[in-house]
Amino acid sequence: MAHSLSANRAPPYAGAVITVPPRLAAHHAAFSGDAGRAWTAALPALADRMLAEWRLRPTGPAMHGMVALVLPVTTGDGIPAVLKLQPPDEETEGEPSALAAWDGDGAVRLLAHHPGTGSMLLERLSQRSLADVADAREAVTLLTGLLARLTAATPPPGLRQLRDLADAMLARVPTALRDADPVCRPLLRDCAAAVREVRDEPGDRLLHWDLHYENVLAPLLGSGREPWLAIDPKPLVGDPCFDLAPALHNRWTPDGTRARFDLMTGLLGVDRARARAWTLGRVLQNALWSVASGAGGPSPEQTGIYAALR
Repeated sequence: MAHSLSANRAPPYAGAVITVPPRLAAHHAAFSGDAGRAWTAALPALADRMLAEWRLRPTGPAMHGMVALVLPVTTGDGIPAVLKLQPPDEETEGEPSALAAWDGDGAVRLLAHHPGTGSMLLERLSQRSLADVADAREAVTLLTGLLARLTAATPPPGLRQLRDLADAMLARVPTALRDADPVCRPLLRDCAAAVREVRDEPGDRLLHWDLHYENVLAPLLGSGREPWLAIDPKPLVGDPCFDLAPALHNRWTPDGTRARFDLMTGLLGVDRARARAWTLGRVLQNALWSVASGAGGPSPEQTGIYAALR
């Protein structure tokens, strides 16, 4: 569960000067229109508010991904942490409850959460990720062990369900078949057929949904934490086999997909046919996104995963 911030004698930080990174602003404008522009316009004030409310002091430049702004901070007790600011929406709203369920076991520790804004205070980790592990087999072995532990946790209530996601994907297939490049249509049909095979057994485990190598970081030196911790979940309740695909997509090589899939399914002890079906479901998900964006079909990596598992 999240840890409460203790009262401290240090004065609260106020008057933060936060500049919204142009790429972050552009992403929110492109994907959320006026709502995205409004959120980024209000971001400096939100950062200032949370720094003051949680009595935090910035200790370095802001970082960002596609969605969140992350500020390195120190609490009044001298604990290194990060303030993560992101708009609360369907994709992000489950993150605090999942992190609380894991309670630092295999994942970054949640220190505090502000439900009204979606703001989170998290333990600070290093910037070294599993992507920096040169040996690809070692990296996927470490990630698979972490996946097994994370999916062993009991899901908290209120998270999205894989069954609903599968039904939504299948409902979009006819439109995608109409709009996709003809060469991509067999992929859409085959992946949709694979999802239909398993949709009635969607699973009931807590999934990370985005467990790739760059979302697994090492802790700070001397922290006493375990060697690798997951960050940035997009929580979902379902079959752990649905979580295999990010590790196949990232660091993808044309001849490595099958061997990586075999290694992961063997380490997890899961049914290979079910793992294949749910992994093709992830290919379908990405293909639907690509077609809807006007790209006409999936990326070479997704096409390669399909070719290896079909």
